[in-house]
Amino acid sequence: MSTVIVLLGPPGSGKGTQAKRLVGVLGTPHVSSGDLFRHHLGEETELGLMAQAYMEKGELVPDDVTVKMVIERIGRADCESGVILDGFPRTLTQAEALDDALEDQGQEVTLVPLIDVSDEEVMRRLTARRVCRDCGAVYNLVFEPPREEGFCDVCGGELYQREDDNPETVKHRLYTYYKETSPLIGYYFAQDLLSRIDGEQSMEEVSEDLREAIEAVREEA
Repeated sequence: MSTVIVLLGPPGSGKGTQAKRLVGVLGTPHVSSGDLFRHHLGEETELGLMAQAYMEKGELVPDDVTVKMVIERIGRADCESGVILDGFPRTLTQAEALDDALEDQGQEVTLVPLIDVSDEEVMRRLTARRVCRDCGAVYNLVFEPPREEGFCDVCGGELYQREDDNPETVKHRLYTYYKETSPLIGYYFAQDLLSRIDGEQSMEEVSEDLREAIEAVREEA
């Protein structure tokens, strides 16, 4: 039986980190929509150029372009035993397209862990990120602070806060999450696929809860 995991959670909930950890547990690929976008843009593929045309105009990339990227990826041989999806689906349209694509492959979504993190904690985590101006090393004042405040451990360069990480931008990212992605919670709840995980625990505790949720589903199958 294949295992298809869809990770949900607000920005800053640690979905990417937990997805990478699950790869070692499940032995299935981690497919991140963000990584796919970067790959297609870098390779200047047809889909990448289509996405770039919208991004350059400051517009959201249409669902059909995003869906094509992800569906093409999960149709490869290494995803036959399952996949861990991070950042996709983001909308109900994408979720329905994913269901159709998986059905064509004889698969279905197995579990949808929702990594719950409060708005206050999201703000605390994301506004604490700092980046080195010289070498690009990334720090978090909450989880991975530099040894010397304001300076990079690697090269001694000045640390700064990116515009993406200022409070107003983080609030807008949360607004977008609630507007576009929150309906997915109801969609997967109605299918008895949703599993809520306390994302404010330690990283290890979140990982353990995820493993237990996956094992429980496998035992029922």
